[in-house]
Amino acid sequence: MATIGTDKSELLFDNRYLVKLIIPLLIETLLNVTIGMMDTIMVSTDGEAVVSGVSLVDSLANLFVFVFSAFATGGAVVCSQYLGRKDRDNASSSAKQLIYLSTGFALIIMVFLLVFRESVVRFVFGSIEEDVHVSSIRYLLPIAISFPFLAITNSCNAICRSMGKSSITMTVALVMNLVNVTGNAITIYIFGLSSLGAGLASLLSRVIASIIMLKVITGRNQMIRVEHIARVRIRPEMIKRIMRIALPSGIENGIFHIGKILVASTIASFGTASIAANAVFNSLGTFANIPGTAIGMASVTVIGQCCGAGNTAQARYYARKLLGLTYLLMGITCLVMYSLTPLLAGFYNLSEVANIMAVDYTRLDLIQTMLFWPLAFTIPNFLRAAGDVKYTMIVSITSMWLFRVICAKVLGVMLGLGLLGVFWAMFIDWYARGACFFLRWKRGKWEEKKVI
Repeated sequence: MATIGTDKSELLFDNRYLVKLIIPLLIETLLNVTIGMMDTIMVSTDGEAVVSGVSLVDSLANLFVFVFSAFATGGAVVCSQYLGRKDRDNASSSAKQLIYLSTGFALIIMVFLLVFRESVVRFVFGSIEEDVHVSSIRYLLPIAISFPFLAITNSCNAICRSMGKSSITMTVALVMNLVNVTGNAITIYIFGLSSLGAGLASLLSRVIASIIMLKVITGRNQMIRVEHIARVRIRPEMIKRIMRIALPSGIENGIFHIGKILVASTIASFGTASIAANAVFNSLGTFANIPGTAIGMASVTVIGQCCGAGNTAQARYYARKLLGLTYLLMGITCLVMYSLTPLLAGFYNLSEVANIMAVDYTRLDLIQTMLFWPLAFTIPNFLRAAGDVKYTMIVSITSMWLFRVICAKVLGVMLGLGLLGVFWAMFIDWYARGACFFLRWKRGKWEEKKVI
């Protein structure tokens, strides 16, 4: 196996480029996490039932959000590999097809949820308490309408990242946060719209973001430029390339989050305190994942361009570098979050029982995250960027259902451990997928994959 020497002139990306790529992604990821967190905090003034309703809908909405992200990942990998080959025309063409593909799917999902949202909530979450159900339905209405705009934004963000222009996506994420928080303050505190108000604020922020990003990627000075976007022309061969990455990733993300929804349904059977504690964990625990999420997005650009240029030796070099950076930053983040967890959990106005659960289980998660999350969730991004998507799909689906879903039932319900059992099922899932992904990357099977 070829290795990279100490001659820095051989490298496709210097440290300055990586810093310019990763730091805005860190800030953007922080801002994106803050949007969901602020929704939860700001509606918490209306009680645990509203917090629980918003949390349950978020777990359902994330199923579709991560499918949109799978399309965006597929497009970003294709764009990055074309840029690695210095083929800007095909990179631009693939970007345009990505927007059509992602938006079309989002429109279908939006219509389905608008027509069947009552039935969907009942089917997925079962016999939840009536006030939780009402909050869920009200919040789901504007969230469903926002999906096409979110799909456009995600696609344009992926295109910008493939060009290394993460500062643009960071700025738009900041705008989204400002609009969302301001909208929440007006709709929740002034007009008293509770969960509906939180959803309306999210809708407005996504509409504005999609308009800005469409303006950016149609600009004349971009390396990848989408021209005449209103003149719809489908290129089946380009759609096929994108779907070769997006379809396995979409199936993986979709089934993964169906599993998470089933786990959320299991948690719902433990009562409102467990639902509320899990909602707080989902908000706080996500902060610990910010470095890994950001570096995972950056790796699609870096590893993708290395593989597009046919330089797998540099792909290995940057993978080691990015994985080491992930462990360093996540270690720092987890330690800080561990000390701040009691303070931050206090912002959610929970009952004493729910608050104790939220603090104890979030701290347990932070320890596990620091040690095992990068292997389970950063390395598969390296594999996807290289085109090795079927393997990641098979491992993720198998591990999710075998360990997290089934073990959650066994540990949480059958053995009576409740929410604690669900958490340990999640950790076992991490151990299994982390071992599989690490061995796959180490053995180099991904080097045989071709995207373009």
